[in-house]
Amino acid sequence: MDGAKNAEAADLPLLIVSEEVCEAVVSRADAFTAVEAVFGAMAKGDAWNFPVVREALGHADALYGFKSGFDRAGLTLGLKSGGYWPGNMAKGLTNHQSTVALFDPDTGRLQAIVGGNYLTAVRTAASSSVSIAHLARKDAKVIGMIGAGHQSAFQLRAALEQRSFEKVVAWNPDPSMLPRVEAVAKDAGLPFEALERDALCAEADVIITITSAFEPLLMRKWIKPGTHIACMGTDTKGKQEVDPAILMDSTVFTDEVAQSVTIGEAQHAVSSGGLADSAIVPIGDVINGDHPGRSSDNEITLFDGTGVGLQDLVVARVAMDRARAEGRAQSIIL
Repeated sequence: MDGAKNAEAADLPLLIVSEEVCEAVVSRADAFTAVEAVFGAMAKGDAWNFPVVREALGHADALYGFKSGFDRAGLTLGLKSGGYWPGNMAKGLTNHQSTVALFDPDTGRLQAIVGGNYLTAVRTAASSSVSIAHLARKDAKVIGMIGAGHQSAFQLRAALEQRSFEKVVAWNPDPSMLPRVEAVAKDAGLPFEALERDALCAEADVIITITSAFEPLLMRKWIKPGTHIACMGTDTKGKQEVDPAILMDSTVFTDEVAQSVTIGEAQHAVSSGGLADSAIVPIGDVINGDHPGRSSDNEITLFDGTGVGLQDLVVARVAMDRARAEGRAQSIIL
């Protein structure tokens, strides 16, 4: 009997879940639920990320690396391999390219290869939207977008579901890309306005930064009391989207403190001595009810979304389970 069970386990197929299938089976709500849950598990010590490997290739100006981890609460183990190729857009491809490998935590056996491009965008948007749900003022009415690249549309769609926003304002280094953000606003029935950065900050109650900048795009003097800022673009040493003084004057939350202080937006404020890593709050503490989150309507809150491997793994797990249940995955017997 045991031999039969072992033979059956050995014959389990490797699943291949394509990008198209991921888009079909993983919704924004699915991603929000999975990411919120794993942030809570991380804060409880029930899930953890392994050290990130991220290097410049010295070819095609690309950054390449691995993110991995284990969610003991959800029994999800794996890694995401991929990175950023800045010349891809000119080739008709997205700049971010990645693939997720999932393993059986009981045996170490490879379970699935899952397309990671759509999942990277939807999980990153889920991360900022989780921060908006838990930290933005309830009466937030204007949302500002800094950045209009591929991920900006995902970010805005997810964010609009968290508050009753009445207007979208946006800025991008290349204004010709702003119609991507405007189209999302139009689909949501909201007015859109392209503004300079200082004017955007004067209007916006929530600001999402989603760029690949290496210098501050937002200055402290522009940020009004009560603003919630989700910094989603800084995930590599040297990258930077906002003035470090903003973090020094904010209550700072993050997905993972270890990444926030080394490769996230907080790296600059921490290295200068202006922000102690002990002052940065895992957003999982807010989700679990162990931290109150926003304490007043005038408080500036900032979420440093560095992008942890567990985000990729838990949404890939949703894709694998759904694709298998719906017969959408390709199967290979190794």
